[in-house]
Amino acid sequence: MACSMLSRRRLLQGSGGFLLASGLLGATAARAQGALIGLVHTQAAGDAGPVDSMIAKLEQFAFENGLMPRAIHALDPATYETFFTTLAEAGASVVVSTFNEVAEPIRAVAPNFPGTRFIQLFGDPFEPTIPNMTTVSYDYYLGCYLSGIFAAHMSRSGKLGFIGGVAIPPIVADFNAFRAGALSVNPDITATAAFAGSFEDPAKGQEIATQMFSDGIDFIQTDAAATDFGIIAAASEREGRLVSCLDPAQFELAPRNLISIVGLDFGESLYNEVVRATAPGWEAGHVSTGLGTGVIDFIRNPLFIEQGSAELNAMAEAAMPQVDAARAAILAGSLQVEFNTNL
Repeated sequence: MACSMLSRRRLLQGSGGFLLASGLLGATAARAQGALIGLVHTQAAGDAGPVDSMIAKLEQFAFENGLMPRAIHALDPATYETFFTTLAEAGASVVVSTFNEVAEPIRAVAPNFPGTRFIQLFGDPFEPTIPNMTTVSYDYYLGCYLSGIFAAHMSRSGKLGFIGGVAIPPIVADFNAFRAGALSVNPDITATAAFAGSFEDPAKGQEIATQMFSDGIDFIQTDAAATDFGIIAAASEREGRLVSCLDPAQFELAPRNLISIVGLDFGESLYNEVVRATAPGWEAGHVSTGLGTGVIDFIRNPLFIEQGSAELNAMAEAAMPQVDAARAAILAGSLQVEFNTNL
């Protein structure tokens, strides 16, 4: 996307104040090269989840390595290429971005800046590979399979729910794996999926979750980023409503209802990939991240263990041996979970 330097400055100054163009964009490449590391995120910060954790890890890496971190919330898809271009022109050694919607803008910009290494988290492989570009995908559905096993043990009604942000193929695969895990325990259990149409709509999440709980569903797995806030709020309205979410930062939001997470640590993933990208011998390409990597796993909420009902915690303890056995079987290759994208 063609854009003057002045218009790029205005865009960056209007991006929430994360990147001040004055001085930085006027620096010579020699001064700026390697001094900057950038993150362009398409969902808002303040989600107690993926974006907050990525920003925190970006800042940690920058502090440890004497770099300047710049996190930019890109609200408008029309600005994606401009942000990537401006960061690269400013001498960023690494530019990280997130989610499927940035694929084509990164594909367009990265080849023009061979000195900058680009990373797309939650992205599909590029064919052919771009020499200075890494894409990272997540086998989150495997963690959802484990959550389904757990949920089947925890549900008294035999009715489970799943609320995703948008019905894109990976999220649909997460639901199907969640349902498959539950059916492996109880072939008569039902699992219902709904999608909020957004990863940033807590009100819609609360509306859907409230209806699910009213229909007798007693355990909901979320896959909806900031929309989770509303789902958690709906669960918190009544004892016995259980929800499993995404990020450890959510644990304290409902310690008597949020019983577990299928953790996908975007921050840890960002940190790992930036370490690789700044190390000698880095190779571009695609990275598939799953169980056993420290990025994805099924985790019980330690606050629920402390504050949740004794009866529910006893049920959870009884469920964990089967969850642990399934995790071990997946890692050993003896249990294959289908990546099913059909609703």
